[in-house]
Amino acid sequence: MFLADRDARVERERMAAMNDQIVHRGPDDGGLFVEGRVGLAMRRLSIIDVKTGHQPLSNEDENIWIVFNGEIYNHQQLRADLEAAGHRYRTKSDTETIVHLYEQYGRDCVNHLRGMFAFAIWDRPKRKLFIARDRLGIKPLYYRYSNGQFLFGSEVKTILAYPGVKPEFNQAGLAEYLAFGYLTGEDTFYAGIKKLLPGHTLEADEAGTISIQPYWDLSVAADPDNKPRSHYVKGYRELLEQCVDSHLMSDVPLGVFLSGGLDSSVIAALTAKGRQEPIRTFAVGYGEEAFSELPFARQVAKHIGSEHHEVRLSRQEFFDYLPKLIWHEDEPIVWPSSISLYAVAKLARERVTVVLTGEGSDETLAGYTRYAWTVKNAGLDKVYRSVTPDALRRAVRAAINGSGLPANLRRKLEHTFLVRDGASWPSFYFDNFYSAFSAQEQDDLLTTSAKSITRDAYAGSMKHWEHSSGDLLHRLLYTDIKTYLVELLMKQDQMSMAASIESRVPFLDHVLVEYTARIPAKHAIHGLAGKQVLKEAVEDLLPHDIIYRKKMGFPTPWAYWLAGPQLNDLEKILLSPRTLERGFFRPAAVKKMFAEHRANRRDHGNRIWRLLNLETWLRVCIDRDTAVLAAAKQSAAVTT
Repeated sequence: MFLADRDARVERERMAAMNDQIVHRGPDDGGLFVEGRVGLAMRRLSIIDVKTGHQPLSNEDENIWIVFNGEIYNHQQLRADLEAAGHRYRTKSDTETIVHLYEQYGRDCVNHLRGMFAFAIWDRPKRKLFIARDRLGIKPLYYRYSNGQFLFGSEVKTILAYPGVKPEFNQAGLAEYLAFGYLTGEDTFYAGIKKLLPGHTLEADEAGTISIQPYWDLSVAADPDNKPRSHYVKGYRELLEQCVDSHLMSDVPLGVFLSGGLDSSVIAALTAKGRQEPIRTFAVGYGEEAFSELPFARQVAKHIGSEHHEVRLSRQEFFDYLPKLIWHEDEPIVWPSSISLYAVAKLARERVTVVLTGEGSDETLAGYTRYAWTVKNAGLDKVYRSVTPDALRRAVRAAINGSGLPANLRRKLEHTFLVRDGASWPSFYFDNFYSAFSAQEQDDLLTTSAKSITRDAYAGSMKHWEHSSGDLLHRLLYTDIKTYLVELLMKQDQMSMAASIESRVPFLDHVLVEYTARIPAKHAIHGLAGKQVLKEAVEDLLPHDIIYRKKMGFPTPWAYWLAGPQLNDLEKILLSPRTLERGFFRPAAVKKMFAEHRANRRDHGNRIWRLLNLETWLRVCIDRDTAVLAAAKQSAAVTT
């Protein structure tokens, strides 16, 4: 907290109340630093230097104070250099390394860090607050500046706990939420509360001036096509092993989330490699076997000899968790897999404090089918548009959209150039693979008043798309790293921290990410399959059928549940007077959506999920529904 008013003073009680909102993030320790108009507070999950790593932490003469969330994986190397330069340490923590780096390099200290971090430094001599977030956005940071009050925290709920700050829905983001499920850029779902973007720093001074600057961007050009794939296979394997090894830094028990998919299996195999004791692995599934990857996780666990643990999530538990986890995320939940992620984090917390995960490989190595599909689809569309009159293309598109085809066949055709408008990138790509509600569907769904207050759904994503460079595949990856991946990482952080466990993502070491950006497209994908370099790099580590099996992607039985009586319950919620009185959606459009889904004319599962989560979030976080909120907080307290 930083107050610009010269006569203002930070009150310890207010800082403590804000800090109490995130006890789940740090159940081991808490601390406060208050000095005039400045206050820093920290909840600590003790991992490195458990005994002496208390925060807030200062330098020797107490002129520099810091609160830090994350891990610096190269802090031992940095420490040696800093000590050689004359800096003296009082602890063994990586937190103190950031303090001395800041003393040595000032704002440029972030360029020396290799890790995941969000931290705030109070520079007493300069009377400035310096804040930074890691390059990829692995650790979150939110802030609000209003009426001379600069408030910040790892979760929005800390800011909302400050007296006078009331939660208000940022309705301008409604269209973007309906399309993507999240907001790109610095805006959040709360009016006046922003995100510090990944790869950015912020300075706030006593005059109330806020200065935000980028310090990193993935501006690495792909190599020429003259090197064989084996060159990248060898280089990637070497770098990945180094990254996994660095991410094992811990003074507390450590494990691995193991879904049985390629990415988590690679991390588990590299973690187990060369260890004398079995590592611990954790998996989650559902009672419905068709939606469970548990057999694959068991196969990998047996192969690497891990001490394996698993949990099954029931339909009732899934829906019971939803309000609680929306409270933890402070946002509507984008993907049903967030619920299972929390369940496996809760399981892991019984035995370890840190886990490694496979997040980030798909967005850096073209793992999703949509990348290869879009490259091929774009090529076919170019030919199609060159030989087919516009009127005929519109007629084909209308015929498919208006046909009585089965929902599955229609959904497949909707992904092709026959339905997608190649002249419009939002339609051709974003509506094709991301949007629950396309621009046309939003036009039918939203009321006139809602349309008047919401902004362009695609502007944020298009900004990154237009800034990207290189071939089509690398432009797709760059855009996802700046948008989709940031939201995935927020989910990863909030769901694991909800269970008081730290998750680490070796695939997103920024040096490794920069290496992947140099891999030519022809080596990244083969047919419709991606991650070719990774697959070849780990053929000695895992069974062939694990490496090359079809990606499932943390499946959830959502569609199966909607085929039962659950659909009626959700329809009642979304057509209730409380929901409709918000004035966002046309009742007739909502009724039509449920009728079409029930008749199997269209698959609206993703749209129903999107609306359900928005309404639940509004009740929990904006209305502050006392019954729902109390249940969520009580459940959180039990967890920690």
